[in-house]
Amino acid sequence: MTEDVRNIVLGVIAAGISAALGWLARTYLWKRKLRRRQAFFGLPDNSESLLVVNRDAGGPELTVKRHDVFALLELSAIIKDCGAHAQVVAHDTAQQGFGERTEFCVGGPALNRRMAAHMHSLLPGVRVNTDPEPGPDRGAFQIGSERYRLEPGITEYVLLARLTAGQGQGSRPVFLFCGQLPVTNQAATRYLARHHERLARKHGGNAFALLLKVVNSQAYGPDVVELVGDVTRAAQAPAPAATPRASSHRAK
Repeated sequence: MTEDVRNIVLGVIAAGISAALGWLARTYLWKRKLRRRQAFFGLPDNSESLLVVNRDAGGPELTVKRHDVFALLELSAIIKDCGAHAQVVAHDTAQQGFGERTEFCVGGPALNRRMAAHMHSLLPGVRVNTDPEPGPDRGAFQIGSERYRLEPGITEYVLLARLTAGQGQGSRPVFLFCGQLPVTNQAATRYLARHHERLARKHGGNAFALLLKVVNSQAYGPDVVELVGDVTRAAQAPAPAATPRASSHRAK
């Protein structure tokens, strides 16, 4: 074997080793990223999850509003990326506890009994005005001493929460997307899909509740979302007995 041939062979071998090492490194990083995502969502390989949605008032069939359908699509992509499976159920048929399967609950407590039960049990510091009569506080959120009023199409709020029942490390979380309007539910699921890595780094496996503001949805739909703040402590604290002077937040 001549010197040139030997150099060519060694070069090919070195290139093959480098390619193999690069592939192994990329595979390791991809798997580590996947495991972190699965841990945050509580969705190991081939696990089952629940998508709980409102039942539209049009009849007994499971009819979901358009923006809630888009929200389910956002969540379905997350579940698929984790290698898990999903079952869609109506809010009034999901009569079971949680912790065994990850749950994604979409919709406000006025139309979603499951959401109302979760908020009563796990977020007692949050009150939602479900009065059907028109008024300035219709649909408003009360979190601690702060009130967040709905201005349709201009300023709308949604609560994004990751909660657990405190049943140990193996307990699966429930994710709440409690919005003042259906477009805000979609905005919250999109926010979670875009920022779940940052949220996992910040909160790990701990519970959190974030208040998001959807800005000018009549022009931008669910795309322009601002983080109002982390309201976990206020949301999990017992609600104040009376808040007649609670401050209100309006669009400026």
